[in-house]
Amino acid sequence: MRVLIISDIHANLTALEAVLADAKGQWDFVWCLGDVVGYGPDPNECVDLLRSLPHLCLAGNHDWAALGRLDIRTFNSDARRAVTWTTETLRPDNIDYLAALPTTFVLGSYTLVHGSPREPVWEYVLDPLIASLNFSHFETLYCLVGHTHTPVFFELVKDHGETEAITPVYDQPRALNGRRQIINPGSVGQPRDANPMAAYALLDVDKARMEHRRAEYDIAAVQERMRQADLPERLIHRLEHGW
Repeated sequence: MRVLIISDIHANLTALEAVLADAKGQWDFVWCLGDVVGYGPDPNECVDLLRSLPHLCLAGNHDWAALGRLDIRTFNSDARRAVTWTTETLRPDNIDYLAALPTTFVLGSYTLVHGSPREPVWEYVLDPLIASLNFSHFETLYCLVGHTHTPVFFELVKDHGETEAITPVYDQPRALNGRRQIINPGSVGQPRDANPMAAYALLDVDKARMEHRRAEYDIAAVQERMRQADLPERLIHRLEHGW
């Protein structure tokens, strides 16, 4: 089976469509690691498109925020404003879809969460130390996470009990090699690794190989829709810089 792995779409329909076009014909199923909505101008359109695909999806913190399941006072002012707009914009059927999303999936050798296996909705796996503390919180060989918007492999080095951060080489399949790993595909709709292109990954489950990829999209068109929705300027500006 070939899987399209996406995360952190953040209501950016143009980026999601670009990823689907870039990966066309190369996947059988979609695994979405959460944050379908939040920040961007297209929450209903992104949920609708995702629902039309053969997929499974997890709940992210912005999905929960839009449902009122998180105290948004912990968010910065721009994020709070975007959450409020998203909540007011979502259709009832899409609210029901988001409300039914689980926080964890286990499929064969893969555990799927949004944040971390230790805290599936909220914790950021930002560095090897945090990754190393999370390996005891899942039993499979591999754990797929989102939330940080940064593509990376965290690999447990068995001989030393240490964790190594490995930056993906794009468009080159990487054998997962049987070592325990926490893997982030990056963000579709709001990358934060100084690269504004939409990020995603392709997984060949049978061969245990993963390929990270980037796809260009029309950032200016998304920014214009955000301005029409009166979303915060900082959220609009950051798309073109990937931060």
